[in-house]
Amino acid sequence: MAEPVFSWPTRVYWEDTDAGGVVYHAQYLAFLERARSEWLRAHGKGQEVLRRDHDLVFAVRAMQVDFRLPARLDDLLDVSVALLQCRRASLVLAQAIRRDGALLLDAQVRVAALGAGDFRPRAIPGALYAELKPLEVTLQQPDAIPPDGA
Repeated sequence: MAEPVFSWPTRVYWEDTDAGGVVYHAQYLAFLERARSEWLRAHGKGQEVLRRDHDLVFAVRAMQVDFRLPARLDDLLDVSVALLQCRRASLVLAQAIRRDGALLLDAQVRVAALGAGDFRPRAIPGALYAELKPLEVTLQQPDAIPPDGA
């Protein structure tokens, strides 16, 4: 079984940055999305499996993002995912992006369960809910984590 807090390494490429070599703010959202997809895959529930076996897709409903420090060209980032709440028709996830342990960004993401065919809100199927619910974790709030371990 995968760890409760999932981690996905991501390298910053030229295409991710602005003219100054700093990651463009919208690109962080792509990094978060990829990590969520890989988190699902690590639990045997990749996007295609959800669509095919459960007629389900997850779509971002709400996101709170705190940009703390910039990432730069060639940085190796660690993008984490942890399930905070598995609700009947949505998931709430905590995500963070770190470089060498330093917190660059943290986010709370709520994804809604939608029917794959009609994109209408729906409940997470019982069997899938039963698999996801035990993955919930309780995390320390990022604001309470001293910068650089100080």
